[in-house]
Amino acid sequence: MNVRARIERTLTRAWTRRGVLAWLLLPLAAPYAVASALRNGLYATGLLRPFRAVRPVVVVGNLYAGGAGKTPLVIELVRELRARGWHPGVVSRGYGRRGTDVIPVGAESRAADVGDEPLLIAQRAAVPVVVGADRVAAARVLLSLHPSCDLIVCDDGLQHLRLARDFEIAVLHANGLGNGWLLPAGPLRDPPSRLRKVDAVVLNGDVAAVRVDRPVFRMNSELGDVYALAQPARRAPLSMLVQEQRERGTRVVAAAGIAEPERFFVLLRAAGLAFEALALPDHAGFAADTFARREFDVALVTEKDAVKCREVAALKSDGRLCVASLQTRIEPGLIDLIESRIRRGNAAPPSDGSPPA
Repeated sequence: MNVRARIERTLTRAWTRRGVLAWLLLPLAAPYAVASALRNGLYATGLLRPFRAVRPVVVVGNLYAGGAGKTPLVIELVRELRARGWHPGVVSRGYGRRGTDVIPVGAESRAADVGDEPLLIAQRAAVPVVVGADRVAAARVLLSLHPSCDLIVCDDGLQHLRLARDFEIAVLHANGLGNGWLLPAGPLRDPPSRLRKVDAVVLNGDVAAVRVDRPVFRMNSELGDVYALAQPARRAPLSMLVQEQRERGTRVVAAAGIAEPERFFVLLRAAGLAFEALALPDHAGFAADTFARREFDVALVTEKDAVKCREVAALKSDGRLCVASLQTRIEPGLIDLIESRIRRGNAAPPSDGSPPA
């Protein structure tokens, strides 16, 4: 585990309770709290006005810094919306990429240029995706390039208030709200009271019920097939790899460059797989020597990491490197609620006066 990963793990542990480290960091949370309150107040009073796109906007975000399961939820949301006849597009910041320019994401884009999560969304959901630090500019480009889009899903935009939204979703994972404090003393990017303003709360996995006056839905993810990175058509249930390991002693190493690698490892262990765990920082890049000095017959990575591994020739051609796919399920009632809110026609007229494309 490198230094960055150790720091992330230390903070994650500190954020679970109000211990010594959290108290030491508490004074540093004051400037963040003031800046956040000032920003929110300017929009609440109308001194700053958000931009309203000509299409409805659904924002998926979280209060807890880092991964909460937003990307799997976005992928499943757009899939379900497409199945119901919508033509959604996605905008995202593209965290971890080089630069901040607005860039459309293609299936052959590089994760270093557009971000690993937007690239995964484009590949898995097969919908138009545009990245940009300015979500307003990204939404404009998305609709100009894909005028058939009738709905915009904003990945990780809960704090990006410049883009007006018609529906907000806050995702909570097993850590809930942590110690309840704002960054850096705690994990929160907004105070817990922010949950009272969203349209729905989604609990990702085993999460304690949240007392908010908002509809609460659940999403659950499980590992599906395992497939070879070099030959995606070569796939089999994870259970077959487990059986092979029991019969032949297959040596497995599992790597995860996600916000909480242990979540991936827990799923693998629950399936009965024994492996050497390689925890990497969130959005970490992969190199030809990532698995060097490790003896293995199979190396497993997440789908989010796979988009980066494909950019490394030595890894892409290594027949031992496999991807554990993730299957996510959401309650149909969430889609019903989104549709009912959007079709209610409450959206204000476009801020630039443009007619729908």
